[in-house]
Amino acid sequence: MQVTEDDAGRLLARFPDFPEALTDAPDLETLLEEATDCLDEAVAARIAEGMPLPQPAQTVKGRVHRITLPAQTAAKAALYAALQDSGLTKSGLARRLGCDEKEVRRMLDPRHATRLPRIEAALDALGKRLVVHTEDVA
Repeated sequence: MQVTEDDAGRLLARFPDFPEALTDAPDLETLLEEATDCLDEAVAARIAEGMPLPQPAQTVKGRVHRITLPAQTAAKAALYAALQDSGLTKSGLARRLGCDEKEVRRMLDPRHATRLPRIEAALDALGKRLVVHTEDVA
């Protein structure tokens, strides 16, 4: 996320990979909270619209802050990207998992709670593995 300041002194957050995602706040702490929600919504909207999810940009000029997606959204985004990369349809994945296509649609819906083992099974069916790591909070 790139941070700039507007003429009124408010901080603006822009995501180079998601030009449709913009948010602002009066201070950095609030902006970081707003930015997490903004990015979460942008990813959810791209998934809902069947649009591709970009890889994170490597370099960005200016004041830069790394924003992390909520774990559930990150796992579902990984599943969505893996499904798109595979060329398989939702129905095809459902057949591999031995379930109904509705279940696959729910697994891909960022607003539907899906158990992590189910997402892992779907990723495994696509030849992928979910990897989780932790980082120190600044």
